[in-house]
Amino acid sequence: MTAIIPAALFLLFAISRPAWAYIGPGAGFAVVSSFFIILLTAVVSLFSFLIWPFRAAWLWFKRSRNLAGRKAGRVVVVGLDGMDPVLTEKYMAQGLLPNFSRLAEEGTFSRLGTTTPPVSPVAWSTFSTGVNPGKHRIFDFYTRDPNNYLPVLSSVEISSSRRRIGPFRFNRTEVKQLRRSESFWKILGDAGVFCSILRVPITFPPDKFHGVCLSGMCVPDLRGTQGSFTLFTSEDMEEVRRHMTGGTVVPLNRVEKSYEAAIPGPVIESKGEQKNLELPLRCLPEPDNERAVVWVDREKFVLKLNKYSPWVRLTFRMGIFRRVSGIARFMIKQLEPELKIYMTPINIDPERPSLPISHPLSFSVAQAKLQGPFSTLGLAEDTWALNERVIDEDDFIGQSYDYFAERRELFFDALKKNTDGLIVEVFDTTDRLQHEFFRCLDDDHPANKDKETEKFREVIRDLYRRMDDFLAEIRAKLRKDDLLMVISDHGFKQFKWGVNLNTWLWKEGYLILKQGCEPGGEWFEGVDWTRTRAYAYGLTGIYLNVRGRERDGIVPPGNDRLRLQLELKEKLEALRMENGGDTNGGRPVHRAILSSQALSGPYVDDAPDLIVGYHEGYRSSWNSATGRITGEVFEDNTRSWSGDHCIDPLFVPGVFFCNWKKDDEPVSLADIGPTILDLFGLEPRGFHDGRVVGLQPGGIKQKAGTVK
Repeated sequence: MTAIIPAALFLLFAISRPAWAYIGPGAGFAVVSSFFIILLTAVVSLFSFLIWPFRAAWLWFKRSRNLAGRKAGRVVVVGLDGMDPVLTEKYMAQGLLPNFSRLAEEGTFSRLGTTTPPVSPVAWSTFSTGVNPGKHRIFDFYTRDPNNYLPVLSSVEISSSRRRIGPFRFNRTEVKQLRRSESFWKILGDAGVFCSILRVPITFPPDKFHGVCLSGMCVPDLRGTQGSFTLFTSEDMEEVRRHMTGGTVVPLNRVEKSYEAAIPGPVIESKGEQKNLELPLRCLPEPDNERAVVWVDREKFVLKLNKYSPWVRLTFRMGIFRRVSGIARFMIKQLEPELKIYMTPINIDPERPSLPISHPLSFSVAQAKLQGPFSTLGLAEDTWALNERVIDEDDFIGQSYDYFAERRELFFDALKKNTDGLIVEVFDTTDRLQHEFFRCLDDDHPANKDKETEKFREVIRDLYRRMDDFLAEIRAKLRKDDLLMVISDHGFKQFKWGVNLNTWLWKEGYLILKQGCEPGGEWFEGVDWTRTRAYAYGLTGIYLNVRGRERDGIVPPGNDRLRLQLELKEKLEALRMENGGDTNGGRPVHRAILSSQALSGPYVDDAPDLIVGYHEGYRSSWNSATGRITGEVFEDNTRSWSGDHCIDPLFVPGVFFCNWKKDDEPVSLADIGPTILDLFGLEPRGFHDGRVVGLQPGGIKQKAGTVK
């Protein structure tokens, strides 16, 4: 036993150290306090080890009591984000998806109702909780702070607090999840069911429950953004910045035959000032102009042109005893006449996490030890670098499938270890590739101009076929009494034209600029809030500037507010795009939905007053989403991001596959959680909006290895 304690202390130090990496000034106190925390953790861990047999017996008793009515063995849920029912039906009819066709024949295939609005964080939050957005309080990726009209993330709040104990001062980073209501796996865990929850959106920071979790969408990068790539270049910096609106551009300086730069890391506060941590980068091109030797800090590797490096650990020093660790991949995009090096966003290092990306904290550490480094960023596939043409389509496809391979390995490890509980994993590849390549399904898409289309015409078809092969692998590893669901949170449509709602509101007199201010600034620069009645935020919403809710609100609550909502609804639904190329007579808006009528719950007043349900082909423009007023209401979408789902939810249902037969009633995302509780013999909670879907065992499962 005496040998266990030093070993446990060493292991706990290795695991706990990164969690304190964001401690600010006061390093002496940080080291001392960390030592006592580690010591206390070791004692608690030893105590937990000693009482483990008693805890296991209690869990067995609790499971036996709570799950007496259990109907299935394991429940396995595979989320294929954005899998579209129309394309699925088309490819099944063509014989391209034999495994999905067989699953539909033996069990169930139907469309799955999505949320209002059909935005991924909203939809997956409804999946997790079984409630509508008015109860879980997620309405978009980000929302506005009513105190200053500036954007804030909808799902998580990251803040720093400074404390003083005696002569010592230290900073502590606090992470708070903003999604409300309770996940169905938390309820299952309380009943003794072990749950493996992997990469499900809006799980950062993860709940504490009986099981393991690796967070998904909305996990930030090490710089605190939702994914900011870096371009190192020897080109003229002014010229590069003139053509780029995203990412970070860093100059490469020629030093004899090599090039040098500084890798920008996280921003910290030091002596009252904001400071960027940095690491040295050096690149020495080889004479053949096909490769280069790269040094990142003290690590040396060879990079071939247009080939990704493996994950490279970036360890930023915050003092003598403090480090913060991230991982990134590098690729040389050009060696001559100018040198260009692309670096992915710096992911939080799963082996040394600086923020709580998993539950327990040791889970990501163990997985990294088992399978090597893997992406942790919520939106890991670098869509913005492709939009900016810093990487090309082949680079993006390769990156997407690399990340899919990491998550596939994670999934099969869970399937092997979790023998009788719940396994849920969401795969993003289907969503990201459709966003970027939907234009290749439509020759007339504005984004096809000056871009190679023919070469990538089959990317989406091949994507669905790969998912069909993945389904075969999954079914070959299932047991006879396992229940499998394959679901998506929404479907997909073309995004050909952007609608700048803020420009429209400005031209209609609902949004007012200050005298002398010209339109064009981001995040409502120059807006006179004391005279503005309405403004658009995010991808689907219009907010009224309500008195008592917004800082400078002028719209009276009650009947005046309702009248303004109805007035805007009527005008939006009558809006026309001249020379519109769609089949709707140039009508961009199918419905303008009043949140007060479509949603219910304690957080409805936090929702946009109007949710704009666009017709197929339209979406909120890029400028409107960032609060920028421009001269035109309508603009062609020429970016690679050419498919979308932030439209009327009627047009973008998801898919629902199951190896059991379901009843004849429609099924929606809100139904999944209550149904899974019922499968484990638990009653749905009173707050649930979803119903229990009637499921019965379907066809006979084929023997392992025979699913083709």
